[in-house]
Amino acid sequence: MEKVVLKLFIMDVDGVLTDAGMYYSQNGDELKRFSTYDGKAMEILHDKGVKTAIITAENTKIVERRANKIKVDFLFQGVEDKLALAKELCIKEHISLENEVSYIGDDINDLGLLNFVKYKACPVNAMMKVKEIDGIELLCKKGGDGAVREFVELLLSEGCLGGS
Repeated sequence: MEKVVLKLFIMDVDGVLTDAGMYYSQNGDELKRFSTYDGKAMEILHDKGVKTAIITAENTKIVERRANKIKVDFLFQGVEDKLALAKELCIKEHISLENEVSYIGDDINDLGLLNFVKYKACPVNAMMKVKEIDGIELLCKKGGDGAVREFVELLLSEGCLGGS
């Protein structure tokens, strides 16, 4: 793994921060399951001076509440072109998308961004097209079971977050 010093950590939601399940209560309320391990990963990133972002095609209050709880710096919901949005964010923040950004995704709508960033990962239960991306780190954890935390710890151990 080639060392980079990251300034921005971007993640998808469904299948990454969650187990990709859609749960509904008897009253029709939508529920999602998140891992507390991934919440701690956000704390680790912030302590290292790395900004965090969620870019998702979904648009729910659940994601907004989770993003607020784990203190994500940037939340973008209802996004069709994740790569285009990430490019705009990096220009605004003076960050090199190719060299200073990591992304964790799991499905075909993540392919563009995953193929563009230098450091990328996917949960073990990601779609096959994602797992086949050149240079992707296939994590041991499933989405919603601490895959984001595993990726952050890997970045930390490799010195990509400014040291361990």
